Amino acid sequence: MNLCTLPPWVIASHHFNSNPQPLEIQGVRRSNRDFFLRLEKLEDPLDRARQLHDYLDVSFQLHQWQSQETLRGRKSLKNSYLRFLRGWMFDSNSLEGAVLKGWVESRMGLCPQFHHQPIGDIHSEAYALYLRDRMKGAARTSAINAQLDLLYEWGQAELARRYPSVRWLCLYRGVHDFAEHSVLEDRGGRNYLLRLNNLNSFTTDFERAWEFGSQVLRVQVPLPKIFFKSDFFPSSLLKGEEEVMVIGGEYEVDVLIGG
Repeated sequence: MNLCTLPPWVIASHHFNSNPQPLEIQGVRRSNRDFFLRLEKLEDPLDRARQLHDYLDVSFQLHQWQSQETLRGRKSLKNSYLRFLRGWMFDSNSLEGAVLKGWVESRMGLCPQFHHQPIGDIHSEAYALYLRDRMKGAARTSAINAQLDLLYEWGQAELARRYPSVRWLCLYRGVHDFAEHSVLEDRGGRNYLLRLNNLNSFTTDFERAWEFGSQVLRVQVPLPKIFFKSDFFPSSLLKGEEEVMVIGGEYEVDVLIGG
């Protein structure tokens, strides 16, 4: 099941990555048409980022958290989409990470491959533990999936505007092993076909990727599978150190070894 314009098996395939097509979360742009029209009129990228934050703030009443009578009510509004992005960047296996993986699962139809441990299938204990974290995390806020829907669609509009003639970005991910990914095919010459987790952290900075592992995955990522790029936000909202959150599936990767 998904809420996207293409079925999960297409989105997950390496053939999609070779010939990417636009992805759209059903109904999001149509129901927020005036917001996206306003974005088109803004030339300053920081203004567009602030417009998103203000729109989410008002649409989901995030600014009214102090007026809530109960502690749970205050937390449910205070813990906005920014809390989940920060939680992911601190630890992708956190409760916030489970919620973000859950968004990919519910919208794109891609199940997580890893959350604290490899997830074999939806009947496994590992999957049940992931669902527990996902539910705990989602209980912390109000309508988080709807907030993330807008974040993804805003990001896609921003990518199209900043990279009008680009279909892929070359990104890097530092790893010590393939624990979070499945090797589908060893193509020789340190080239592999991997099944990545349904959401992954990459960076645009080749040198920085080495800080996170003894080897680096180099991947051509199609723009529709970029969930979020941290440098699109001003540092006052989020400090992501060139982090790019990438929707998973099958990827052809080159593995670079330090020497």
